[in-house]
Amino acid sequence: MRWYIVQAFSGYEKQVQRSLIERINRSDFAENFGDVLVPTEEVVEMKDGKKRKSERKFFPGYVLIQMEMNDNTWHIVKDCPRIMGFVGGTPETPAPITQVEADRILNRLNQNETNPRPKTLFEPGEELLVIDGPFTDFKGLVEKVDYEKSKLQLTVNVFNRPTQVELEFSKVEKLD
Repeated sequence: MRWYIVQAFSGYEKQVQRSLIERINRSDFAENFGDVLVPTEEVVEMKDGKKRKSERKFFPGYVLIQMEMNDNTWHIVKDCPRIMGFVGGTPETPAPITQVEADRILNRLNQNETNPRPKTLFEPGEELLVIDGPFTDFKGLVEKVDYEKSKLQLTVNVFNRPTQVELEFSKVEKLD
């Protein structure tokens, strides 16, 4: 079995995944299929001062299918509602992704189960506004970012002196 990518209508990836699984289970060719995945990652964001976890697709509009390609399996997938077609190859003979690419995607899925990513990414040199704590309403420059601990080091000017401060991601926000 090889991994193939199909393009789905944006926003309908989960519905496409469910209907594909139903079609596969109803067909006589279920043994020719493996996993059907919508690559998502868990992200942590701050809303109303509370940490919330949400899901974000890292390939919006695409669904991965592990299958043996033949005429029957091709028709099961191609005739599924809200699928525009396979990615790669020609419309009649789709090309699978390489095993290296598939492993990279699967590793990213497995890695994210243990460490949810922050929804907002910070970069050194970026200016942020402190929104909580003793330095509220101070602006600071990002010096270091630690995604594992969800903390960053900021240089804030206090009485015209640069002061290093370590803050959680939830205590800062990006300036517009």
